[in-house]
Amino acid sequence: MKIVSWNVNGIRAIIKKDFKNSIDALSPDVFCLQETKAPLEEAQTALQIFDDYTSYVNYSKARKGYSGTAIVTKEKVVNVTHDIGIEEHDQEGRVNTAEFEKFFLVNVYTPNSGAGLKRLDYREDWDKQFLHYLKNLENKKPVILCGDLNVAHQEIDIARAKENYNKSAGYTQREIDGFETYLENGFVDSFRNMHPDEVKYSYWNYMFNARSRNVGWRIDYFLVNQSLMEKVEAAEIHNEFMGSDHCPISITIKI
Repeated sequence: MKIVSWNVNGIRAIIKKDFKNSIDALSPDVFCLQETKAPLEEAQTALQIFDDYTSYVNYSKARKGYSGTAIVTKEKVVNVTHDIGIEEHDQEGRVNTAEFEKFFLVNVYTPNSGAGLKRLDYREDWDKQFLHYLKNLENKKPVILCGDLNVAHQEIDIARAKENYNKSAGYTQREIDGFETYLENGFVDSFRNMHPDEVKYSYWNYMFNARSRNVGWRIDYFLVNQSLMEKVEAAEIHNEFMGSDHCPISITIKI
């Protein structure tokens, strides 16, 4: 099974930028989108171009045209749920979970800590509550987590590490500690596991021609339970695909 994850920075915008051809070229069995930025009906309508797939959309109830996620699948699902069951964290459409026969696939758009790190306390609480949600799922079946986790884990994952450390959202020690807690609880960073020394990014700020200069961040991940890691045949970052300030990432897993 090939699974793709992509922060599209607006589903209605990327549809106009060769998105269909990009997905066709990637040829996933399942693809997960973050930051769809559309109400339910508009996101569903946009995704109708993928007529071989079934889409499951979550959306922001608090702010129209903000956040949002979707799982789009050719594979039959057992069940799909949205959010994590905590009202404070369930207003922005950040999580959807598809239960397949042998595993859960969780798609997440993790909250950004914001300008001036004004949302860092909220983000820290999110990491704790979201991990608790994942561990509860894990009691039933193994978990594959994918999405924009809004954190660069190590210096290798960010072009300007020294300049951003403890100053910029996505590269503070508190966010790094939150990410490491996932790893301490049995999740494996599939790309880094399979490419321990490769410098590759998945996000570039639209300002300052960051992408053309490859001044980027690796903040998009597939984290898989340790029990599933041996079944992962490939974990890739697809820099060649455009249309967003993020590029797609993927894993191929033998299920």
